[in-house]
Amino acid sequence: MRRYGDFDAAEDAVQEALLAATTRWPADGVPEQPMAWLVRTASRRLIDQWRSDESRRAREAAVAPSEAAPPTAPEGDDTLLLLFLCCHPSLTPGSAIPLTLRAVGGLTTAEIARAFLVPEPTMAQRISRAKQRIRDSGLGFEMPSDDELADRLRPVLRVLYLIFNEGYASSEGPDLQRAELADEAIRLNRMLLQALPDEPEVLGLLALMLLTDARREARTDASGDLVPLPEQDRSRWDRTRITEGLALIDRATGSGRVGEYRLQAAIAALHDSAPTAEQTDWPQIAGLYRLLEEVTGSPVVTLSRAVAVAMADGPQAGMALLDTVEEPLQGFYRLEAIRAHLLEMAGDTDGAVARFRAAAARTTSLPEQRYLMRQAQRLEAARA
Repeated sequence: MRRYGDFDAAEDAVQEALLAATTRWPADGVPEQPMAWLVRTASRRLIDQWRSDESRRAREAAVAPSEAAPPTAPEGDDTLLLLFLCCHPSLTPGSAIPLTLRAVGGLTTAEIARAFLVPEPTMAQRISRAKQRIRDSGLGFEMPSDDELADRLRPVLRVLYLIFNEGYASSEGPDLQRAELADEAIRLNRMLLQALPDEPEVLGLLALMLLTDARREARTDASGDLVPLPEQDRSRWDRTRITEGLALIDRATGSGRVGEYRLQAAIAALHDSAPTAEQTDWPQIAGLYRLLEEVTGSPVVTLSRAVAVAMADGPQAGMALLDTVEEPLQGFYRLEAIRAHLLEMAGDTDGAVARFRAAAARTTSLPEQRYLMRQAQRLEAARA
């Protein structure tokens, strides 16, 4: 991208190089410098493609100087730079964030569409338009100045948050978690913190990731099935990550207005600090979710608040909150799953079974689907 300036073409060329590597390296062996091999191969594929285009002569003139000096692999990690490029202020958040999730996070268009609760074709159009805008704008592949960092920070944080979420709870497929995505989000957040060591929301987001990821090993059983938070073996939680996350929250305390990631980190800290599920401070968690709801205006936050309110004040109070987001979240499996949980708390077994089954039918995550079906079957067996 730095060398040729065409986002779409560069992405396609890199994919072609990766495909070539999967077929050639097993037979020929991994080259001494794999990154350099990939960069050279991608560049050749891009040049070959340009030569075959109708505007061959004009593009060959532009490419000719590049052939004399084959590109070299970057000495450092360009991922953070690409992240900021994709979050350029010339793009709306609705297009910048999906583009970055695709180019930096490696998420599929379908996964991104689910995160934004829109149809996949709609999301594909957004990503395509964002690439076109970057290409037409002539944006340079360079780190923004200190003054520009603040303008781009919010979408950058949002992207890291969504990448982590997809790693922590995969939206589709046979595995509950995609550890490589969660680890990459944490790695990029650490890089961002090096660039902005005093930014409270950067501190808050990294704290949130560490405090949440600390439960990774306890979230599945030996067969890979989901273990809900109240049933997890807390001795399997990563205490090193919890300690670091709590320290980051302390470091951010008193640094300006409390944003959404610091609030979420505070909620995660209350869960991680509770010795048992029964000792969880649900009233305080419900209060933090209310503040988070005010900051974000997100109906998804209301779902989590409904659970906390139900645990603190009873299931009827939680279901009253769910009613307020029934329309914007219609068809969302988590709405059905949470309502099923609250109906079970309220003693409505038939209603809970129906909602658990509805939620299972709507999720594309196989571990979550199995878990929801097990809950329905458990209640049906108890009823019989």
